Order: sequence, then structure tokens, then C-alpha cells
Amino acid sequence: MKALPVVVTRGAAVSVTGAAVVDDLSAVPEGAVVIAPAGDCAGLGAGWLRARTVIILGESPEPEGDPFLVLPGRPSPAMLERAIAAARRCAGDATALEAATERLAAERRLRHELLEIGAALSAEPDLDRLLEHILRSARQLVHADAGSLYLLEGAEEDGHRLRFLLAQNDSCSAPAAEGSLAVDTTSIAGNVALTGRALSIPDAEAIPGDAPYSFNRSFDIATGYTTRSVLAVPMSDRRNRSVGVLQLINRKRDPSVVLKSREDVERQVVPFTDRDQELLRALASQAAVVIESSQLVLEIQRLFEAFVRAVITAIEQRDPPTSGHSARVAIYSVNLARALELDPPGTWAGITFSADAIRQLRYAALLHDVGKLGVREQVLTKAAKLYPFQDRVIRERFLHARRALQLAAAEELLHGIAPGAPAPDNASLPALEETLRNIEHELEGAFEAVERANDPTVPLNGLRPQLEELARRYFPGPRGEPRPLLEPDELRLLSLDRGNLDEDERREIQLHVIHSTRFLQTLPWPRTLERVPEIVALHHEKLDGSGYPGGVSGGSIPLEVRILSIADIYDALTASDRPYRDSLSPKRALEILRDEAAGGGLDADLVALFERSSSWRLSGSA
Repeated sequence: MKALPVVVTRGAAVSVTGAAVVDDLSAVPEGAVVIAPAGDCAGLGAGWLRARTVIILGESPEPEGDPFLVLPGRPSPAMLERAIAAARRCAGDATALEAATERLAAERRLRHELLEIGAALSAEPDLDRLLEHILRSARQLVHADAGSLYLLEGAEEDGHRLRFLLAQNDSCSAPAAEGSLAVDTTSIAGNVALTGRALSIPDAEAIPGDAPYSFNRSFDIATGYTTRSVLAVPMSDRRNRSVGVLQLINRKRDPSVVLKSREDVERQVVPFTDRDQELLRALASQAAVVIESSQLVLEIQRLFEAFVRAVITAIEQRDPPTSGHSARVAIYSVNLARALELDPPGTWAGITFSADAIRQLRYAALLHDVGKLGVREQVLTKAAKLYPFQDRVIRERFLHARRALQLAAAEELLHGIAPGAPAPDNASLPALEETLRNIEHELEGAFEAVERANDPTVPLNGLRPQLEELARRYFPGPRGEPRPLLEPDELRLLSLDRGNLDEDERREIQLHVIHSTRFLQTLPWPRTLERVPEIVALHHEKLDGSGYPGGVSGGSIPLEVRILSIADIYDALTASDRPYRDSLSPKRALEILRDEAAGGGLDADLVALFERSSSWRLSGSA
């Protein structure tokens, strides 16, 4: 340590080898050893005294503050030399302590910064933003002008590759993130990923010729940038497996300087230190764990997305006419939620949806019909008022009735011939043939009426009396017993005024909401999706209490449910693949939604927004 200067005032009347003699102490620099009588220090203040190591000669008057040493009387030269040596040691110790305190404070600040970086990384759910944060934090820690981030991809047995994902540069435009590197020793990043050891290169232009790696200078050549110092560290997970590489470039003396020229690089850029490498390894380890967790979350999300898609596929395979319904409802629902943020009506002013809230609504829309897996397939796929087997039975019955009635007509002719009378001549046969044709035509017409009545899209109008007449008409059965052309249950179903389901079948279909809710409640939903079962459970409820299954009304129906209900009804009205009714135009479907809202069943503000914002158009993907 350099010896501190010694200053003696003339009034001290002592001689000290190498000491400067002064008359005025106010100009003496801080840190100096000062030898003076107390009177010479008068008026300088305690602050001046603390900033210097002062030896007072004589007993009075006492100076302001607290001097290092007071030597009464006239000290001998040897005593004075020992006092000066002690003063210098004390001052040196104080300087060392101050430096150590500053280093400790710097370490504490650095540790705090690392903790804050770690907390910020752990809190970032988006992988792209996470990678940006990692690289930016790494550069700030070690004053790097630029940097790149690579992640390992592919299975080990198939040969890993390092995917170039991100670059940052304070002095020029960063290169676009594209391409990949082989995990081998030929490149700096590949070498680090392969060996798991950091590489610090003081000068990228002076890499030894026997080094297995080289620096790719294509970016420098294309932009005029100069790469000098390089530090690349592996990002290793908790199992010490590399997940990627952090590569930093050009450590700057002053982190605020922009490197505009090669001269700037010569003045500002220095090699990365061992301390830099230590810090970067600590950050890279944190980053690797967070990246691994983020990738695991993405994998779980992809798995769940595939599960949802598989469930929808299973539903659509059981109910082919509704194929695509859930996906379309999800699109309409998300469209309406986005429109509500951009143009909220007064009742919903200030409403916003987070990414998690949109995801929750989307999954509820995709899974709202999952309970149809618990509905009997023959009810679920019923396209007409009669089940297919009932239609076939009636068809066969009418054919049998035709043959039976025709046979009865022929027998009646034969029974009318008296014993011993001649057989029917050619003149009587045309009458029989006409009778047989009339029976055939009559039953064909009757069956056509049954087929029209079986179609849910055809109004009954005058068909009901005809059906009732058929139920009262009998024909000879196989053993001659009277059989009706229509059974009571068949007449009941064919006489349905609306749709293709009777009340029992309608209730069974409505039970799909309960099946959906019970199924979804068995899943361990994360906190961000925990309301999916609730939204699905209420999506057929109406604001006026006329919905099902619980007759819930008014304020008990959340916003997400109101959105889903509108989307569900609109798609049911406009779907072109429903065999039990004709599809409606968007204009007519929107009119029905408005009528339903005017009657108190749907949220009128949301219906108006659904139409106004064109949320009913199929834009985006489910």
C-alpha cells in the first residue's frame, strides 16, 4: 500500500523526514497524516478532522472533533516516527475496511439482483418473454454489449441440435433468430453444449489455431460490427443436463457506451473475468431450471389440448350431425369476449379478460357438450320423429297390409261364386285388378303421409287427422287377427308438433349438461381453469329462469355463461348439418337471438354486441 503523505505545520516546531511543511491546513488533502498544535487546527471543524489522521502536539487547547493521537509536551523524534507509523497503519486499515465494506455492499447488491432476477424469471409464464428476460439479465450482470441464446432440441438418440432462438445487441440490429448448430466442438456454443464447460475468449480474432472451435464472423462482416471478447456458458438443469447455451459478446468498461466503431471497441471492450463467468453460471443454472419448468408446462398444455380434441372427436363420432359444433362455439365465444373488451356496453364497462380467462372460456366452449357421451346413442343421433327401426317396421307393416288386403279382396271375389257356377270370366277380372290397384295406391299414399309426418321440418297441418285415421284402420294379421296400420306409440311420435323428440327423449338429452358437469368435476383443474365445470353446468340456463337443468336465473348466471349461451344457440340455429331441421341464415338466427333477449332469456347487451361486432363470423381458430 502506498505510504500516506505527512504534513507538518510550522507551529509544530518539529522536523519530520519527508514531511511537507505548511502554514495553512485547510488545503491539506484528505487521508494525509497531519502533525500540528491544537491551535493550528482551530476552526477547521470535526469533518475536516475525521477526513485526516491528525496527531496533536501539546495539551491545550483541545481541537474540535476527535484526533488520532495527542502527544503532550515535546515528543522525541523516535516517538514521533512511531506515532506516524501507527497513524499510517490505522489509516491503511481504515482504507482497507472501507474497501471491504464497499465490496461487501456490492456483493449484497449483486446477490439481491440475482434473487430479483430469479424471482422475475420464475414469475414469467410466457417462454418467449422468459428467454428475452434471461438474455437481457445476463448481459446487464456482466456489462455485455451483445448476446445470443440457444436451446437444445431433438432427442439425444437422434442427434441434438442447438436452435438459435434469440439475439440482442445494444450497438446495432441483432441478427434474426434462425437456424441451428450441431452439438459438436466446431462452434463455440456447440462446444459448450457438448462439454458442459464454459468458454471465455479474450479476443475472438485471436483464437489459437489448435482450438477445435472457431468464431462465425458472418454477422460482423455483414454489419461492420467487431466482436472481441466472448463468454459462453452452459445452461444446465437440476440433473446437470444441458438445455442450452448463453453466449455473451464484448464486455464494456462503461455499459452505457454504444460501440459505433472499431476504435470504440479498442477503448471500451475488455475480457470477461472469472467473476463474470461465475455469475453467468449461477444465472444460467437458474435459467435452465425455469426454462425446463416452462417447457414442461407447455408440454402439459399440449397434452391437455390433445385430450380435449380427443374428447371432442369422440363426441362427434357418436353424434356426426353436430360435427364441428364445439369448435365453432369456441370461436364465437372468444370473438364475443374480445369484442366486449374493445367495445363494452354500459352494463359491462371496464371488463377485461386475461389470457387465462380467455383460455378458460375457450375450454368451457370446447367441452360444453362432453356429457353427450353419457346419452344413449339412438337418442343422440335421432334424426326423425321415429327411430330408424320403427320406420322399417311401419314400412314392412304397410307392405304386409297391402298383400293382406289384396288377398282378402281376391278371396271375397272367389267366395262370391255359387257352387257349381262357372269360374270368373274375363269380364270380371278387370274389376278385381282395379280393386287391387286401388289398395296399393291407397296404402302407398298413406305411407307417404307417414314419411312426411316423420320429417321434423315438415309442418303437420292436415296430416294429423290422416294419421289418426290410419291408427283406426285395421288389416288382417298373419293369423287373421285385426292389426292397426299405426301403433299408438308410433302415432304419438308422428304427431309431435315441434322437433323430433318426445318429452322423455328431450329430458334425456338435457341430462347431458349434468353428465358434462360431473365428468368435468372429476378433473384436477388448475387454478386458472377451475371455473370450467361451473361455466359448462350453466350454459343452458336462461336469465328468466326458463332454462335447464336448474332453472337458474338473473345475477346467478356469470358473464362467461351468458357469452357461451349466445354462441351455442347461434351455432345450433345456423348449422347446416342438422337432419332434423333446416338451417337458418345468419340474419334470421340473429333475429331469433334478439327476440330471445327481448323476452328476457338472453343478455340483450351481449346479443347486440354479438351482432354489431360480427362476432358471429367464423374468424380465428378453436
